[in-house]
Amino acid sequence: MFDILAITAPIYIAIALGYGLTRWGFFQKTDMRAFGTFVVKVAMPALLFNALSQRKVSDILNAEYVTAYALASLFTLSLSIAWALRVSKVSRSLSSCLAMGMSCPNSGFVGYPVMLLSLGPLASVAGVALALNMMVENLIIIPLLLAWAETGQSKSRWQGIIWQTLKGMFYNPMIWGIVLGFLFSWFEWQLPSSLGRTVSLFAQASGALSLFVIGGSLVSLPVQGMGPRVAQIAAGKLVLHPLMMLVVMTFLLPIQDPVLRVAALLTCAMPMFGIYPILTQKHGHDGLSAAALLVTTMASFFTLNALLWQLKNLNLL
Repeated sequence: MFDILAITAPIYIAIALGYGLTRWGFFQKTDMRAFGTFVVKVAMPALLFNALSQRKVSDILNAEYVTAYALASLFTLSLSIAWALRVSKVSRSLSSCLAMGMSCPNSGFVGYPVMLLSLGPLASVAGVALALNMMVENLIIIPLLLAWAETGQSKSRWQGIIWQTLKGMFYNPMIWGIVLGFLFSWFEWQLPSSLGRTVSLFAQASGALSLFVIGGSLVSLPVQGMGPRVAQIAAGKLVLHPLMMLVVMTFLLPIQDPVLRVAALLTCAMPMFGIYPILTQKHGHDGLSAAALLVTTMASFFTLNALLWQLKNLNLL
């Protein structure tokens, strides 16, 4: 068990450090937004570019992984929406909020550092898994959920929401990091050594800083009065999503690469992404989303350690 804690402890210590230093006033929450912007617009694109450009195209274009991850996320999304509408009897916008919390993991800020530490000598796969995850999340899952939320307001607007979301991808630096990485891999291009070292320098900044930002962003998030729904979202994200991935890989589409199988399970076991409250703010669900983000991130310490312990026992790590 101590070897598992050796993997996860640095991650949650970095999160706790970000929370503590922001809570005690050494940093402001506005600083976390600035740090987060740096990670999203500079460090993470550099990381994605490096991860893809330095590998062969055949190692990157893994249709099994993309399809399995998309199916697991869509199954989780569908089950959570069905439960919200038929059992909880909530609005479409709230069902979208619940589904987003359950099916959209924090692949970049938490998932990548976890995979980097847990996969050991095979950690180079972590960057490829991150890029494939972001393709599924940004091109399929998030546009679908934003469009579904809009159908509860105006049935004629969902097509426009999908189009606007996809169009926004052209202004997303992380998408450009993926595209350029694919191009360099496809044509077997290489950056000049000085420029390559510069890109690597920025890429290395993404891991620790992203975890620090997550911790600082959790300060002052509300939790009161939202217990049952927050618990549903946390259980859906930390239990249902990885369970759906396990079902997909067992019965529908086995991922042949054992390292990518582990990466897929770990990805689905992560808490939800940091911009979750921002995406649900338009429909007034940002308070619930923020509370769920706080609780799920804290609870993931226990669920993630349990998953890693089980993978270790099965000799998958």
